[in-house]
Amino acid sequence: MTDSSAVSPAVVAGPETGAWPRPPRAALPALCLTQITSWGVLYYAFPVLLDRIAADTGWSRTAASAGFSAALLVSALAGIPVGRVIDRRGPRLVMTAGSTLAVLTVAGLALTPNIALFVLAWLVAGVAMAGTFYPPAFAAVTRWWGPAAVRALTVVTLAGGLASTVFAPFTALLADHLSWRATYLVLAAVLAIVTIPAHALALRAPWPPATRPPENPATPTNSATVAPATIRAITRSREFVLLAAGLTLNGLVVFAALIALVPLMISRGADGTTAALALGLGGAGQTLGRLGYATLQARTTATARTVLLIAAAAGLIATQGLVPGPLPLLVVLSVAAGMIRGNLTLLQATAVPDRWGTASYGHLSAILAAPVTIAGACAPFTATALAGPVGGYPNLYLLLAGTGVIAAALTAASGTSRQTSQGQLSDGMRETGSEDQSAATRTGMDGPRAGGPGVCLAWWSEHGGESVEGAGDGAVVGPDAALVAGDQAGVDEDLQVVADRGLGQAEGFGELADAGLAAVPRVDHRQDP
Repeated sequence: MTDSSAVSPAVVAGPETGAWPRPPRAALPALCLTQITSWGVLYYAFPVLLDRIAADTGWSRTAASAGFSAALLVSALAGIPVGRVIDRRGPRLVMTAGSTLAVLTVAGLALTPNIALFVLAWLVAGVAMAGTFYPPAFAAVTRWWGPAAVRALTVVTLAGGLASTVFAPFTALLADHLSWRATYLVLAAVLAIVTIPAHALALRAPWPPATRPPENPATPTNSATVAPATIRAITRSREFVLLAAGLTLNGLVVFAALIALVPLMISRGADGTTAALALGLGGAGQTLGRLGYATLQARTTATARTVLLIAAAAGLIATQGLVPGPLPLLVVLSVAAGMIRGNLTLLQATAVPDRWGTASYGHLSAILAAPVTIAGACAPFTATALAGPVGGYPNLYLLLAGTGVIAAALTAASGTSRQTSQGQLSDGMRETGSEDQSAATRTGMDGPRAGGPGVCLAWWSEHGGESVEGAGDGAVVGPDAALVAGDQAGVDEDLQVVADRGLGQAEGFGELADAGLAAVPRVDHRQDP
């Protein structure tokens, strides 16, 4: 069941059906506002308050920071079931519940009497992060905006990039006049006022169908989710594993370099103020860089832009490690690195729909993002631990750059699995046993069912699924494989099995799956097996 209003949405042009449900008008501004507030309160307020927390309570900064890092780890793990719920029900329930939980946990942080409960509150906050940060917002935008998702994602990330700009100084202002506990209580009230009603009221639109990925048109699109066997086949595929490994290594590299930027600048002779300025301008670079992602996406394949951006990040990190100055040049390099980071955020947001479509986007993207989030949580410790043994922060940057090259190579290798990923549905079903095999076989030669004629596919690729030769009266095959002919119920059931289980497992469709639709001018199923 989907959280939706009873009124059918208007439609706009779409690439597959000729129409696409018009996105809910209030959703995009609401998500922009709630991303700024959620990131600002749950993420950016803590670094501002950390020294005050340690000074007031006597807790070590390391222990307090460990709770915050643990929250990020929890958010990565909780994101997987959260994504599964969003795929089925839409974002409203998840994000409203996440906002409510976030308010309670921030208030809990303010009231904790000891470090153990403080860390526990952060662990619960990790669940709230999974329901309020980028992943659920990206899932909502990707499904609602369909073909125009990249531009909407860009808007959301541009807004999210303002979270530190707004809430870091706001938190510092509050802390100058209040205790850290009172500051967190005020922030909890702000979070409640802004995010709970916004998610509850603005995310009520109907949940539209999934879309095909532009580079994998074999993926079925007639439902919000795909079968568990297909999820397993995708996540165990060579392409997915290599992509996840490359993005994870890159996440570690980029976040570690970001954490090490201030000490690197200081080691180059900058004072603390200049180093902080470079860091802040790098954040502005993220916002600027995201403006160009739509153009990059239009001109490159998914694999090509992934390799390009990861390699560019590695190159800039190497340059930062090699160039000793002058300081203005180091600041420019920081801005350039920020521009790459901004594009990498959108790259990860679009990685799943670009390759596997929007069916089960929330689930698949959460699985893909989980190790990246964990790597980001480990980055501060990694950077600090390695800087000494490798001989300082410049050498650390060179080590990180080399690791980034490995990440780029892994994602490049994932692109060689494109044909395999296009056959995910068939490959996945070959592993599911005789029962699935039998069910798939039933979709083969059902031509004379109830006296009706069989189905022939003629030059599918040329006609885009619009024309069917020999299909009988009233038969129509569209791009989403929705067929009406003769025995309606039987044929629909058969084609659903084909969509769910893959052409390769349907008797009589093997040639079609193996050779590709364009290579089979006519496949006649009018004969019985």
